Amino acid sequence: MAQWVWGAAALAGLGTLGINTVARAEAPLQVVYPPDGHQTTAAQIFFIGTGAADQPVLLNGEPIEGRSPSGNFAPSRPLKLGPNTFTLTQGDQTLTITVNRVAPGPSLPDTLGFAEGSLVPAVDMTRQPGDWVCLGAVAPANATVTASLAGQTYSLLPQGDRTDLPPNSAVLTDQAGPIATTGPSHYESCFMASAPGNLGQPTYRLTQGGATVTAQAPGAVSILDPSAPNAIAVVEVTAAAGVARTGPSTDYSRLTPLPQGTRARVTGREGDWLRLDYGGWIRASETQAVAGGSLPRSLIRGVTSRQIPGWTELYFPLQVPVPVSVQQDTDTFTLTLYNTVPQTDTISVTDDALIERLDWNPVLPDQVQYRIHLKTHQQWGYKLRYEGTTLVLSLRHPPAVQASRPLAGTTILVDPGHGGDEPGARGPNGTPEKDVNLQVSLLLKAALEARGATVIMTRTDDSTLGVNDRPAQINQVEPTLAISIHHNALPDSGDAQNTAGIGTFWFNTQSHSLAQFLHDYLVTQLHRPSYGVFWNNLALTRPHVAPSVLLELGFMTNPTEFEWVTNPQEQAKLAETLAEGVELWVQQAVGE
Repeated sequence: MAQWVWGAAALAGLGTLGINTVARAEAPLQVVYPPDGHQTTAAQIFFIGTGAADQPVLLNGEPIEGRSPSGNFAPSRPLKLGPNTFTLTQGDQTLTITVNRVAPGPSLPDTLGFAEGSLVPAVDMTRQPGDWVCLGAVAPANATVTASLAGQTYSLLPQGDRTDLPPNSAVLTDQAGPIATTGPSHYESCFMASAPGNLGQPTYRLTQGGATVTAQAPGAVSILDPSAPNAIAVVEVTAAAGVARTGPSTDYSRLTPLPQGTRARVTGREGDWLRLDYGGWIRASETQAVAGGSLPRSLIRGVTSRQIPGWTELYFPLQVPVPVSVQQDTDTFTLTLYNTVPQTDTISVTDDALIERLDWNPVLPDQVQYRIHLKTHQQWGYKLRYEGTTLVLSLRHPPAVQASRPLAGTTILVDPGHGGDEPGARGPNGTPEKDVNLQVSLLLKAALEARGATVIMTRTDDSTLGVNDRPAQINQVEPTLAISIHHNALPDSGDAQNTAGIGTFWFNTQSHSLAQFLHDYLVTQLHRPSYGVFWNNLALTRPHVAPSVLLELGFMTNPTEFEWVTNPQEQAKLAETLAEGVELWVQQAVGE
């Protein structure tokens, strides 16, 4: 289960059943999800469980339809705001579960006041002159809201014409459209920062029905003074790959990771996040200040390349390590250097088995782009690092394969998802996803090895492995391919009873072809439903040293598909078919 982690209460007290155990007629009535007391913002909830196959199960007095041959069930029921009580019965067995539906977003206090945590800024923020600074709050509709800051009073207007967006996960249940704004109103006012200085913490004033309350925002606003001594704050990335984002929190999208040693000027701050001069944000903890650092700008002149076993390396000599970004297309690889001005007259990039040519162009005032045209439509991985102030881009060569045995000489990393104290999803009888993942992965390992591949497993037993340890192992091993094995579940808003099929996830462009091919091959050869192929920012799809994909090989939460994914004969057939798909894809990808 890549997307959803169920609460501890849902998992507590459930014995781990044998992976191939299927509920029989004598099975007691049980519900593995949701737990009693579960809280959600969804408008509906599903019940994952099982009971005796030869007796009806009633949910609030109505028989549950669509049960599997072994008695599994996953009906959905609507929820009203507040507590919702559900009673499941089978014979003389009774289970009562309460689910509490709460409104999404911030909620108002019982008395006149602002929604908790809604006053902006929530943390100290620093901006430059000319930046927009926005003040905001969530308060009752039809109220008067103002904010006082540094002797100025700003009237905040309700943002009634702006709709809300659901979470990213809504794409997976086809519910990604804008949603109507209900409940409290969002109030906002923005101004352009001019005079430098510490403006302090905004004080908000809310008036409605003749009553008035005030509150102070937790964070203070400061405006940098470009003319002050030591005004230029420069940091250096200390993490092996600094996580750059489009905004100051993990809610924002990832950008190309910044290689260790990258230097940039700080142009803003919000809590623990720094805005760098090229536009990306990074955690302060992944950087260190550069004492007396000058403006990190560089010239670039000659560019060269060389071949090492399995890779072509391109060298970009710079005066200072600058921020970079990468864009991959089908047969091109584009590298952008920021804070860089070219003085380039000569480039020496050797025509080899991988690179056809290198084009470059300046992007005024201070960027340069290098577009590498490749001789193959399939990319096999890349690495970025700084050696001193020289940026080294390593592009991976295709594996050398034998036509009759394409996987001979390849290394494939197989990751059985979850493990140890991370069970993942649970099937209707309590079987944890981690066990199914491991069983299928071990069968896949054997099938790949029979075809000549060397297989590296991230785990071979029920051990706990951190989510960041797995991509770290991919980067260390540098396999030909990386495949993470999972089985799926849905968020509360999904339809567990009617959602089934194989889903595949990819992140880097080099991984798309593998994801699409394996998905289509499994669906066709095994006659399984298709859940879809998704671009998704997951820890196991992000590694770019090799094509890396994550497979969801069926739904633990679907009553009938659960029986398929836990069937030993079907597991063996699935692993064999997946190994066939990997072999065929490698053969085609190298043969292009």
